[in-house]
Amino acid sequence: MAVNAKKIAVYVLVVFALYVIITDPAKAADYVQIGFEGISDAAKAIGDFMTWIADGA
Repeated sequence: MAVNAKKIAVYVLVVFALYVIITDPAKAADYVQIGFEGISDAAKAIGDFMTWIADGA
């Protein structure tokens, strides 16, 4: 049962993403940019933390 719910959730997410891309490509590009900026900021924060640890905290 949980597998079916997972498949349905993924299907709904894909349909929503396609709808946003088709109806408003500029806004979809903004969403992608925001996502990549978030990932980049998180990776930088982890790198800063590891550097802090390596320097002896």
